[in-house]
Amino acid sequence: MSSVRIVNARLVNEGTIVEGDLLVRDGRIAAVGTVPAGSTPEYDAAGAYLLPGMIDDQVHFREPGFEHKGTIATESRAAIAGGITSYMEMPNCNPLTINQAALDDKRARASKASQANFAFYLGATNDNLEEIKSVDPTSTCGIKVFMGASTGNMLVDNEETLDGIFASTPLVIATHCEDTPTILANEAAARRQYGEDIPFTEHPNIRSAEACYASSSLAVELARRHRARLHVLHLTTAREMALFTAGPLQDKRITAEACVHHLYFDADWYADKGADIKCNPAIKLPQDRAALISAVTEDRIDVIATDHAPHTKEEKAGPYGQVPAGLPLVQHALISLFEQPRFDAATIARKTAHAPAELFAVADRGYLREGYHADLVLIDDQGIDGGADVLSKCGWSPFAGVRFTHRVRATWVNGHLRYGDGQLIDGPMGEALTFHRA
Repeated sequence: MSSVRIVNARLVNEGTIVEGDLLVRDGRIAAVGTVPAGSTPEYDAAGAYLLPGMIDDQVHFREPGFEHKGTIATESRAAIAGGITSYMEMPNCNPLTINQAALDDKRARASKASQANFAFYLGATNDNLEEIKSVDPTSTCGIKVFMGASTGNMLVDNEETLDGIFASTPLVIATHCEDTPTILANEAAARRQYGEDIPFTEHPNIRSAEACYASSSLAVELARRHRARLHVLHLTTAREMALFTAGPLQDKRITAEACVHHLYFDADWYADKGADIKCNPAIKLPQDRAALISAVTEDRIDVIATDHAPHTKEEKAGPYGQVPAGLPLVQHALISLFEQPRFDAATIARKTAHAPAELFAVADRGYLREGYHADLVLIDDQGIDGGADVLSKCGWSPFAGVRFTHRVRATWVNGHLRYGDGQLIDGPMGEALTFHRA
């Protein structure tokens, strides 16, 4: 149904949690708060939290080129089951999304297959600066730069190119920051000690805090030099927090992101989870996780995302050196945040919906506001098993064995109920995100 009156909800929006109703009509939010009864069908929230749907600014859905791991169709289905109603997808597929034609191809694919709303990054390379300068700004959410380390031949380590990117684009520059020479030196040391039998517990030492800081500090320096709009993705270390300013997002040109797995897991989990939590940047020490959580609460970290990056069970079954980095996360990301006692529902809504909408200038999404698209997620306190009914194509979750205290009860995308009580519901495809840009 595209028109519905959601009643008896705890409305989570713009720093408040209040009891009330919400009216959806023709795919938009028509009223918030006290909504008179009428002929519109009712959905009883029964006291559950009603939040704006999560806008995930960092996913890898693997299409085109790696469809054996995941597709736009399969991963967007998992996303709406997790309360993610919009996503921004990364360029390291095959072919790489490094020109306008590749962007247009992805948008065309998504319009036919994506269950959630969508946008795509243009990837930077050492030799596509002119593509970055000439890209249609309405066709991309931002520019993705792998600074120092990459997957898929997208390393940007040419100083002149980096300077040109930061100097020329008005779009958000989203960076993956790790320093390759540091990583390679650490890996060589680990091989000297362990041979080919490197334990997974060495991953945070190989993809070390020093490797992260060397790269993220360079990104921040470039952004300050050129007054660029920088967003540093998936930060993992306590040391890096000093690079970012606490305070309101609207006052910043340099922003920071943490991902759900870095907020939930720490290095103590490697002994049990091993390959299932191998990701780049690495999950670090307990004190790093604690610093990230504190940075979220003090608004030093502005956005929480997933970095959803599925691999098959078979690919994750090998020794350390052969196992690819990346985790499937979209289905359980939002509810995992409710396990953190320092995050209330208002903080979660702010970091997963309000902040990415503001940062990327997403039009009419990310809030429970009249006139906005009705992208909604209802979360109640009926717990679920993190390893059950996994919808990502890879069929597994790093949260297997975790009992969550909350679940996604329902998800609406553009006013249509697309997931409810454990079942996906057929409906229209998601829409391309649009942006308020001059």
